[in-house]
Amino acid sequence: MKRREFITLLGGAAAAWPLAAGAQQADRLRRIGVLMSLAADDPESQARLAAFAQGLQQLGWTIGQNVRVDYRWALNADTTRKYAAELVALAPDVILAASSPSVAALQEATRTAPIVFATVIDPVGAGFVESLARPGRNGTGIQRSPSSAH
Repeated sequence: MKRREFITLLGGAAAAWPLAAGAQQADRLRRIGVLMSLAADDPESQARLAAFAQGLQQLGWTIGQNVRVDYRWALNADTTRKYAAELVALAPDVILAASSPSVAALQEATRTAPIVFATVIDPVGAGFVESLARPGRNGTGIQRSPSSAH
């Protein structure tokens, strides 16, 4: 599978935690970094990650077999920056960012690693992407409606 197809697969994760994009089986172990802004034991983060893993599985990606997922749980600005740098250093194929602070820290840490974001209210206004149709940088994802933010 080509890198672009793999990134497209994770782009589906941004649209909904359960993936909706198609994929082929990988020839090598792919690596995904995930930077969460919730505690590891938070029920919402566990539900999101379970749906993410289920979506991967439905598309033929099995954690530990053909894909490795490295999770980091950042609850404040200092740990967000620290874990963003750690994930970038692991050289993942793609990084999933679950909040605006996560995207900001990741884009500060790398201009080349692909970043797929979810739950970001205004990615254009925040400067994460040039536009939703043409991101123009190493980030892409979906815009979260302000009315759905809690």
